[in-house]
Amino acid sequence: MDSLSKPPPFQSLLDEHRHDVLGFLIAAVGHQDAEDCFQETFLAALRAYPRIEEDRNLKGWLLTIAHRKAIDHHRARGRRATPLAEPPEIAIEEPDRSNRGIWRAVAVLPPKQRSAVALRFACDMPHREIAAALDCSEEAARRNVHEGVKKLREVLA
Repeated sequence: MDSLSKPPPFQSLLDEHRHDVLGFLIAAVGHQDAEDCFQETFLAALRAYPRIEEDRNLKGWLLTIAHRKAIDHHRARGRRATPLAEPPEIAIEEPDRSNRGIWRAVAVLPPKQRSAVALRFACDMPHREIAAALDCSEEAARRNVHEGVKKLREVLA
């Protein structure tokens, strides 16, 4: 008997991994754009799901799709028009006492470091799974997490 089994129904996959995918996307693209990227991720996954033959590492598969959607988002944002007028002044808010300040700092890391840090700390993934999601070696994943955390310490110190 084969140890691999057929994938679960798509709704079960969505229910099981939606929080991890959304957490990763919030860290990768920010709160405002995470929902759009989340929808694009699961639409792409739904289209590809009928071709999945086994249920091995579906979480990694979903996070790989989310990572690519986040990259697409950042590329598209780079092509958007920039406003020419000065933005209105905004009152200074009280210091953020939650983790949002940390995730704002994560959002400005270079893309590979941002994704690696988000997968490690938002999704609690081991370096092996991060490597699979980012399509790199385990050592490269470990290095990206290390360099990202190092930059965060400098920025947040």
